[in-house]
Amino acid sequence: MVVLNVDGAKKIVQSLIENKTEIIFGFPGASIMPVYDKLLDYPAIRHVLVRHEQAAAHAADAYARIKNKPGVCMSTSGPGATNLVTGIMTAYMDFAPLIALSGNVSKSSMGKRSFQETDMVSITKAITKKNFRINETSEIDDIIKNSFEIAMSGQRGPVFIDIPKDIQTSNADFQEQKNYFTKPMAPRNSKINNLNLNLAAKEILSASRPIILVGGGAISSNAINEINKISTGLNIFVATTLMGKGAFDETNVFSLGVIGMHGKKIANYAISEADVILTVGCRFSDRITGDTNFFAKDAKIIQIEISKNEINKNIKSTIALIGDAKQVLIELIKRIDFKSRKNSVWQDKMKNFVKECNCNININSPKIDPRKIIHELNNTIKKQDIITTGTGQHQMFAMHFLKRSLPRTFITSGGSGTMGYGFPASIGAKIASPENNVFNIDGDGSFAMVSQELATCKEEEIKTTQLIFNNAYLGMVRQWQELFMDKRYAHTHLKRTPNFAKLAEAYSLYGETIERPSEINQAIKTAIKNDSTTVLDFLIDEESNILPMFGAGDKSINMFGNCIQNKGMLF
Repeated sequence: MVVLNVDGAKKIVQSLIENKTEIIFGFPGASIMPVYDKLLDYPAIRHVLVRHEQAAAHAADAYARIKNKPGVCMSTSGPGATNLVTGIMTAYMDFAPLIALSGNVSKSSMGKRSFQETDMVSITKAITKKNFRINETSEIDDIIKNSFEIAMSGQRGPVFIDIPKDIQTSNADFQEQKNYFTKPMAPRNSKINNLNLNLAAKEILSASRPIILVGGGAISSNAINEINKISTGLNIFVATTLMGKGAFDETNVFSLGVIGMHGKKIANYAISEADVILTVGCRFSDRITGDTNFFAKDAKIIQIEISKNEINKNIKSTIALIGDAKQVLIELIKRIDFKSRKNSVWQDKMKNFVKECNCNININSPKIDPRKIIHELNNTIKKQDIITTGTGQHQMFAMHFLKRSLPRTFITSGGSGTMGYGFPASIGAKIASPENNVFNIDGDGSFAMVSQELATCKEEEIKTTQLIFNNAYLGMVRQWQELFMDKRYAHTHLKRTPNFAKLAEAYSLYGETIERPSEINQAIKTAIKNDSTTVLDFLIDEESNILPMFGAGDKSINMFGNCIQNKGMLF
């Protein structure tokens, strides 16, 4: 090895390259300028200049979910670093591997309320898997390498690295690394309890009313084929969580769709009536369980989870299988006699429910119904195209009615419900998967929070399609005010401002306002043909509600409202 004496900034960039960093989403400032200066010497890393640091974190988050490797974002100190916090928290709640770096004042200036000084190590402690401050230039290689390994090992998540400015400008001796891209990530936990595997196989085969419940962990572990094999091999129906959407083909006859507060009635019903539930990478959040005292109260729950900390945290499991979901399922499949399982009354009942509840969402009303937009999307987009969403009613319309067949094609903020996530996420998604179309389904409130990223799309030549469900309200809050607050619409009316089509034009991009259902299909096709980002502003019915739903803390089976009026009850 050749020993080199280089400054910290150069070593940081070299270490990022060594750990397979190809893209950095960021926004520069004084305390991170030395690193930015060195980026000019390393064209192997593409830097995407966002217009707000929160967008950098969200874009890196979505990039990570699609590429199945850590996304990287970077900012300056103080307000630049604190603007990353919402994005770091979003990644933490959804187990997205993220490396967030920020500059800081020099070590000698810390603790003195120096200009743009912020103790980001303390701020990010509760929303990261691990955080670091680089105190010596010689630590750079180890800290960056460990950060990438920590982000990807076990339950994935964000890591924050604080870099004082004097660390970036100081020199130290380093061993030259000539063979980049050769260091493996830390292996996941592979120890699986054989006794529990045998018990789980026995319970699945003897169940009268089995269901598989799939969460985001199944996508992280690439366990798609194994889930499909158990489902189709044993005729077991599959429900997913919001974060698990796409892990099981929603056009498959065994798909029940998404469970939870705004999920399918048949999915919630199946969970409530099941006697055995095989859960794969599901953390049982309150949005899917409702009142935990009544969630699947008669079912034996077989929980596959990579972290033992998730076992019995929200719902008590009968059998715990701790390990990487794919590896656990591979071992479980070895113990299942697929020939011994036959159709039952339960399977026939569920098939009839699925058939009856395949509701028509081609709604041709005078005002645009959000389901009509989803209907046109279902008929237009390809299965490999990627959908991102903001947070609100539009997100739940997409979750409930949009059909997704492949993993990593539905990217959303689940655990934190972050407004403003969808647009920057679509930027990260497009960079991660440039060969596929990327659509962001957003609300007028959510999109307005990050609309400045239209400049990023224009300058970086990033093509996405932004579909804004514009109901002139903070739609989900308004819906709750209607249903639970006697229609007292306190400060949720947005009055259809601004004109988003004109806003797109201000950034030299194409925008279109759609007011009639007959215009939807052509608008989407036009956006697909365009060479640059397009903003489609759909003026939907102001009092559109996403139903069915159950209230916060209610029993998950107590859903009210139908997705199509006057047609059945199980949607």
